[in-house]
Amino acid sequence: MNTFLVIINIIVFLLLLFGLYTMQKKHVSFSKRVFTGLGLGLVLGLIIQLIYGATSEVTTTTIDWFNVVGSGYVKLLQMIVMPLVFVSIVGAFTKLKLTKNIGKISFLVIGILLGTTAISAAIGIGSALGFGLDGMELTAGEAEQSRNAELEEKVVGVQDMTIPQQIIELFPANPFQDLTGARPTSTIAVVIFASIVGMAYLGIKRKEPEHGEFFAKIIDTLYKMTMRIVTLILRLTPYGILAIITKVTATSDYAAIVKLGKFVIASYVALIAMFIVHLLLIALVKLSPAKYVKKGLPTLTFAFTSRTSAGTLPLNIKTQTEGFGVSDGIANFAGSFGLSIGQNGCAGIYPAMLAVMVAPSAGIDPTSPGFIATLILVVAISSFGVAGVGGGATFAALIVLSILNLPIAIVGLLISVEPLIDMGRTALNVSGSMTAGVLTAKATGELDKETYKQEKLAEA
Repeated sequence: MNTFLVIINIIVFLLLLFGLYTMQKKHVSFSKRVFTGLGLGLVLGLIIQLIYGATSEVTTTTIDWFNVVGSGYVKLLQMIVMPLVFVSIVGAFTKLKLTKNIGKISFLVIGILLGTTAISAAIGIGSALGFGLDGMELTAGEAEQSRNAELEEKVVGVQDMTIPQQIIELFPANPFQDLTGARPTSTIAVVIFASIVGMAYLGIKRKEPEHGEFFAKIIDTLYKMTMRIVTLILRLTPYGILAIITKVTATSDYAAIVKLGKFVIASYVALIAMFIVHLLLIALVKLSPAKYVKKGLPTLTFAFTSRTSAGTLPLNIKTQTEGFGVSDGIANFAGSFGLSIGQNGCAGIYPAMLAVMVAPSAGIDPTSPGFIATLILVVAISSFGVAGVGGGATFAALIVLSILNLPIAIVGLLISVEPLIDMGRTALNVSGSMTAGVLTAKATGELDKETYKQEKLAEA
């Protein structure tokens, strides 16, 4: 009987996929197809949970099959991340787009990412205080206790790694290993390696022009091939979002979400407030926030549903270059550094909120100006090294709490709502990296204003 029900679910899913395919054939815009996939996924996931329950065998088996489309799409995106980063940055050198401004570009991108993370920490503190969040009110069930036991083991490694050691982790000892994405810092390591290759090309071009020209043609060909692969994969976005959001809504623990509702609401108030800050920064450089939202929404929607900044990178870069008019080099720098440095949601808002919630249990007044200033500084600095230990928001929180000598148990107590909040955090992380790209391009004169002003993003 269960097999029959699973087959029915799969047939319904295939029919919805066919509906999205029909929309594509009728040349319905990319954005409309993305949001149609999102809406269909919400409805299908809720229906599956209402009929079968979140943990039933039918739901589990059904979602396992749906993952062929959802997880398969994310893996395809992750597959092209490293080749895209490497070829795009080397290509920026061969096209003479990074020769003069590479130092300034790196400084601006990293500075904006860290600066916005400090602002996001302040917003997270304000939200936690405004909603009166108290970590002492949280209770630990079996799952939470198990999670805390894991965190106790991992926090030792986090505490032992100094900030200089975390920075060293960014450098590529084995670029071929990093091209496989083997380390949490692999993306930034590939950026550094590609920059070194690009600078080496400039030297060869001066001394042996014929070899430099030959290398430039190879890179140009590889770049065009890579971008074609990116375009082919991005055409699958509506189908991927349908599968991913169906999984999220079908398997979420809504009872736990209601129980921790105040924390969830406070988190999203902070995330939305920080997104408004991004829009204000866009407006300050005399660019339209409305166009930023309109063109960036499909990318942010995918980041929201997939919960993967790395998987969103190809969409991120495409939106920056084709939607906002950011140069290839800056878009890749901003997108790649944004995966590991200064993540506004995961490394900014989240750890700041948790620190405020547990401060009273350590005898600290969370409203003290000294504590708030210290917390913002610690969050900003530690966000630079989160990639050195991997694990996103969880490890960002562990680093901040352990540096401030605050109890880490609260991280495990929020496990039931982690996926829901992580969706918003990931979208904000991606928005932060896109904002850094736009602001840097504007500051260095490498923003095509006409492209930014266009009404539509180029179709995938």
